[in-house]
Amino acid sequence: MSGEQKAEAKVEQAKGKLKETAGRLTGNEQLTAEGRAEQATGNAREAKEKAKDVFKH
Repeated sequence: MSGEQKAEAKVEQAKGKLKETAGRLTGNEQLTAEGRAEQATGNAREAKEKAKDVFKH
């Protein structure tokens, strides 16, 4: 399951990056902020999974 969670984190990071870029290109600050928040959530999820892996071994 950990691999699946890591993949979801990567997808969330990528979606966030796309939103942030689209927001910047269109001048939409709300979309930019949503993208940054999504990236942060993905980063946190990825860090959690990495920490779980460290304590497994």
